[in-house]
Amino acid sequence: MRWPRKHTFGLWPKGRRSSGTAAGQAQLATVATIYDPNCEEKEKYTAQNADDYYSQAQTVNLDADVAGKYTKPEEAHWLVRRIYFLSWITSYDREQAFADLIAGITLGLTIIPQSIAYAALAGLSSEYGLYSAFIGSIIYVFFGTIPQVSIGPTSLMAILTLQFCADKPVQVVIVLAFLAGLVELAMGVFQLGFIVSFIPAPVTKAFTSGTAVIVVFAQIKNLLGVRLKGFPSIADFFTNIRPTDAVMGVFCMVVLLSLRLLSQVKFKQDTAVTRRLKKILWYISISRNALVVFFTGLLVFIWVKKSSIEAVPFALSAKVSSAMPSFKLPPFAFEYQNRTYVFTDILHELGSGIVVVPIVAVLANVAIAKAFVKDGNLDASQEMLTLGLCNIAGSFFSAMPTCGAFTRSAVSQASGVRTPMAGIYTGLIVLSALSILTPYFQYIPKASLSAVLIAAVIFMIDLAPVKELWQTNKKDFFSWVGSFIICLVAGVELGLLFGIVLSMIFILLRLGNPKIEVSLKKHESTYYVHVVPQSDIYYTGVDTLRAELRAACSLYHHDFPVILDCARFMQFDATFSEMLIAVAKEMAANDVLLILQNMSLKVQQMLPVISNVRFWHEDGDLSSHLQPEKEMAPPQLEAKV
Repeated sequence: MRWPRKHTFGLWPKGRRSSGTAAGQAQLATVATIYDPNCEEKEKYTAQNADDYYSQAQTVNLDADVAGKYTKPEEAHWLVRRIYFLSWITSYDREQAFADLIAGITLGLTIIPQSIAYAALAGLSSEYGLYSAFIGSIIYVFFGTIPQVSIGPTSLMAILTLQFCADKPVQVVIVLAFLAGLVELAMGVFQLGFIVSFIPAPVTKAFTSGTAVIVVFAQIKNLLGVRLKGFPSIADFFTNIRPTDAVMGVFCMVVLLSLRLLSQVKFKQDTAVTRRLKKILWYISISRNALVVFFTGLLVFIWVKKSSIEAVPFALSAKVSSAMPSFKLPPFAFEYQNRTYVFTDILHELGSGIVVVPIVAVLANVAIAKAFVKDGNLDASQEMLTLGLCNIAGSFFSAMPTCGAFTRSAVSQASGVRTPMAGIYTGLIVLSALSILTPYFQYIPKASLSAVLIAAVIFMIDLAPVKELWQTNKKDFFSWVGSFIICLVAGVELGLLFGIVLSMIFILLRLGNPKIEVSLKKHESTYYVHVVPQSDIYYTGVDTLRAELRAACSLYHHDFPVILDCARFMQFDATFSEMLIAVAKEMAANDVLLILQNMSLKVQQMLPVISNVRFWHEDGDLSSHLQPEKEMAPPQLEAKV
């Protein structure tokens, strides 16, 4: 009687056949098994020391000193990991304090003009930008993990705020900050950072570039003094340019771009004088926004003192009466223009912004944190928690939505920041500006603020991926172009959503249609058909694999055995099993041998005994598997084992 048998040859590691292994050696091997199909299930497989050879790590006896030296350190207490301030404050010294003081002051001089400009971009008064700047900086000190990250108003958050809150009461903006913080906090608590992974890099770049273009077009009118509302025609646009505002705006743009180049000045000789001079030029370069806002505001202030504010030939910022922040609950219900808004009305007004704003903020914040983390060990969940707390706390001080800013983070890095403590000094400087400088905010020309915004975002427009993606990946090219165009035409939230949905469709298509390579090969004197998946195969790609196997057998007229590489089978389940059984039976009807390559013992146990199915690992001998099955008497079979 012929026994059906399951081949598990070739499972020993290279150079470790069982014949040369001593009985107490810590060396692992699996043995070839031949069994009666009528025996009990537990007796069918005899894998020595394990039931799954390929996924098992070999046990090594380590010396006590070596094991102690390389033992993974204990994880910090959850309270220390969440209130991250406790992990470094005990080792805080004078040198770190001085470095953080310098970085905090430098960042404060950078964030004040940016906050004023971003508030204007969002359609808000200047003080709302500063509220966002001081509270975010202070909260991040206690919970943030990356010293360089600066939480505050950004062009991205400003344009999203304008997108969802244009022509709406400022109370809606404050509630948006609270709701965005709540969503971000929930994402951190439930560790939903993986959601960001579904937004591919081309979509992110297209979204960033589209947002930057929107900012430029939104500010070009203030830069040139055009006071028309909506989208004027080209003729109306040029006929309504005010020469004084245009001169002011263009002059500020030239100054900002010129000062930006100062940080790139190189000296032929490296001496103490040149190093000091380079440091001075660098400080001037990073303070360019503050310098432009200060000197243009000073010019207008002198003009008003000599004549009157009506005689100033520039369009000025709105007057700020009182700007010191006060702690109060977000306005979940309020009255505006004889209409009472309740919480449900606010939710209806914000719409998809409740989800889009926090996701974009998390995306930007995690990307910045990854860029500046030292050891690559980023706690993304903690960064989400911190960002959520910053926005929730900000809503109690009438702040707009915030996130990290790459430009400010780069300034902190270049200033030598050592710990998040620098945010305390930045927050104090912003509070000082709120208490002292608010009466003078009305003297800042709109053209200079627009110049600051345009100079900050113009370098975010990156069209380089277009050519590169067209040459390398057409799918990513269409994702980039589609997201970019929809951002400009229909809004940034729809552009981002389009990119995510399109990328998910591409993923589903790839899962359902895996790439499979079929080739005819020769081993010694025997030909065989080699079927190798070029991408991971899940149950969604089983039908495609079955079609390829059938087509391969038909192409070669069922003349050769088929070797199927199973190394890229993912999450092997009943769908895989049914497909292999069906294909094996079809091949058996045509006397074709099916050899399953690189299939683990654990997966083999999921398949029944089939006469024309064999298992082979690439380390084993292929010749014996390619030979037709011969009738063997039980004594000969036992001798072979």
